[in-house]
Amino acid sequence: MRKRQEAGKGTDMSGMATKPDYLMLAIETSCDETSVAVVKGGRQILSNIVSSQIETHRQFGGVVPEIASRKHVESITVIIEEAFKKAGVSPGDIDTVAVTQGPGLVGALLVGIVAAKSLALALDVPLIGTHHIAGHIYANQLIGDILYPALALVVSGGHTELVLIEKEGQFRIVGRTRDDAVGEAYDKVARALKFPYPGGPHVDRLAHEAQDEVVLPRSWLEPDSYDFSFSGLKSAVLAEINRSRMKGETPDFSALARGFQQSVIDVVTGKAMRAAAEFGVRQLLLCGGVAANRGLRETLTALCREANLPLLIPPHVLCTDNAAMIGAAADLKWRRSEFTSLDMKAEPGFSLEDWSVKG
Repeated sequence: MRKRQEAGKGTDMSGMATKPDYLMLAIETSCDETSVAVVKGGRQILSNIVSSQIETHRQFGGVVPEIASRKHVESITVIIEEAFKKAGVSPGDIDTVAVTQGPGLVGALLVGIVAAKSLALALDVPLIGTHHIAGHIYANQLIGDILYPALALVVSGGHTELVLIEKEGQFRIVGRTRDDAVGEAYDKVARALKFPYPGGPHVDRLAHEAQDEVVLPRSWLEPDSYDFSFSGLKSAVLAEINRSRMKGETPDFSALARGFQQSVIDVVTGKAMRAAAEFGVRQLLLCGGVAANRGLRETLTALCREANLPLLIPPHVLCTDNAAMIGAAADLKWRRSEFTSLDMKAEPGFSLEDWSVKG
């Protein structure tokens, strides 16, 4: 029988991490996607099942935390069974269980954590509590090798950050949002443009279709700052809409979408490229749900080509919340035998830097 780390005892399980083709069951329930994956050796995805709640939350114009938690409860067992079936493995084949510990909605996180703890205990395998943003960053490792030091541009619904990864699994945040994250700004502007939730893809499409552009301000903040602020940009869009209506004119939504998107792209890519040069990184990583944005991907690709800087961008399916990315990040802990006690708690404000590997 495999040796399990008992809660609070810190049992040495270093011998387990020597198995290169180990099987991990990974669970992600931080927000409104219920996802379970089976990952082999930290790199090979055998299954990655994602159940989205978008249609449920669309009628409310955003994620309702209590409803999200209930939906996770309803679907988690089915999704786990489907992940095993698609991977062609049985529970007894699993060597470890990983789960998103935070950040995220506390009720949603708890559903995944309870399921992961139950499986780890029943299967007598170690548990790995995993950071959600580390998952987004290391989704890139599922498609290629990461060169260190690297810089990650994280753009998602709740996070906009520049993360310096000086060594494998060692994170230092050098820039972060001071108010709305990029995804939040997109959703708020999309509502002003009469698009349904989630609005980001609609704004991206409209921006590409636009013939004109309403030039909007760029929030660069202090000259040496790598932080972000998008609340003023959102207010500028609303002000343009109100100005047009006060004149009796119909707002040009496509031109506004293009102006908004161009302002966001200029700021996030400009700061990312400046940070990459300052810290002398060997590679830039784009990650998070907004990494699926066509305009952002195209602009960053062109800038990195011009700067001769290698760029990794996951495919769309690995940009949004999914369990395979949690498995990729948890592999960092597995290979160092940094397992998590069964008394682990959900951490809605989990620090990425604190989650960094020890060795």
